[in-house]
Amino acid sequence: MSRNVTVGLDGSSESRAAAEWAAREAQLLGLPLRLLHVREPALAPLTRTRLLVGAEPRQRWTDRMADEAADGIRLRHSGLEVTAEQVEGPPAGLLTAAAKDAELLVLGSRGLSGIGGFLVGSVGLAVAADVERPVVFVRAREQASDEHDMDPAGIPSAATAFRPVVLGLDADSPNDAVLAFTFEEAARRGAAVRVVHAWKLPPYYVYGMSGVLGLHKELAREKAAEITEALGPWAQKYPDVEVIEESRIGSPADHLVKASYDGSLVVVGRRTRHGRAGARVGSVTHAVLHHAAVPVAVVAHG
Repeated sequence: MSRNVTVGLDGSSESRAAAEWAAREAQLLGLPLRLLHVREPALAPLTRTRLLVGAEPRQRWTDRMADEAADGIRLRHSGLEVTAEQVEGPPAGLLTAAAKDAELLVLGSRGLSGIGGFLVGSVGLAVAADVERPVVFVRAREQASDEHDMDPAGIPSAATAFRPVVLGLDADSPNDAVLAFTFEEAARRGAAVRVVHAWKLPPYYVYGMSGVLGLHKELAREKAAEITEALGPWAQKYPDVEVIEESRIGSPADHLVKASYDGSLVVVGRRTRHGRAGARVGSVTHAVLHHAAVPVAVVAHG
């Protein structure tokens, strides 16, 4: 199958927002959009009869949902090639398999009652922890204008410049896959890259106040230099992309969540390593997925 942007669809408001975001991304990438409606296996016949009596109209709606969603996206995104597919089986497994043929997999997440951030369910976390392709999580009610600066009158608009793409950077082990994804996303949007790196003072200095301020300044300079060095080749490769570097003491997740309120997309990495409990996302990625104010891209790397 040719490369595409694939989005998981289930008829919820969050999956509809994800489909719209995926359509915009597919147009930026110049790739077709694939709508994948995953239905969990049907219940046993007797149980199904007891629970779903009178549910035939809903069943008919479910059967045509993907096609109707595709028709709507074609109307709103002229020229975009859109296909719709319905499959039945375990959602996490089918979405993970679908990601192998995708440039990008897009999933929806439940909004937190108007509060910035969103919840990622067990299926989304399982997929994010297992796929090798980038996965983007989009919260319910996400609008195109949310990715852009306000217009001169202070009104949300999708016609203004994109807000920065926020990158959570591990300066000790920067990864090319994560950096390449970030700079490509920023270049396509004509946006800046806002690099956020957080660090902590060595624990043995916390309790002795003498010299701590000087140490803080010295470490801050060292960390800033590490970031500049890590970003140097990418700044040269993408000379038109403005780079904003931030190195601060504190929690990486907290700083990334705070930066997300002024961004269009947050990018975090995920190491492709498996423990005894199976694949999982790291603690920083997990926190950002649950609390960021904008879509979050999880990029797997070795």
